[in-house]
Amino acid sequence: MATDTKKRHIVSYENMSPELAEAFVEKYPNGFSDYLNDLTKYPKPDGTSFYAVCIEIPDAIYLVKIKVKVDDAEDIEKWLEGEEDAENEQVVGSVADTSSENNALPDDNISQYGGEDEASEV
Repeated sequence: MATDTKKRHIVSYENMSPELAEAFVEKYPNGFSDYLNDLTKYPKPDGTSFYAVCIEIPDAIYLVKIKVKVDDAEDIEKWLEGEEDAENEQVVGSVADTSSENNALPDDNISQYGGEDEASEV
């Protein structure tokens, strides 16, 4: 039986080396949509878990940790309540809307909203 002598590591997506990042892009050129099916949940000794994908380079095998927000029952309940409230609200700008300017939409002139890049050029 052949012995695999490659080192095994766990690294966060944000802390990948340039070589590993290149291998990641090569394996998953379209990003998130590509690796979604390859995500695996790994338990930790403290009872929590993390999600990761496996990336192999010539001298090592990496588990690259991917941050995944998992919905819990409380989050879903809040979302459903908010969705119900949104259905009961009147649509801003409709014919029957007689509310004050607090609900007015911004004007279409977006040039008035400067970006951070413009401020640094002055």
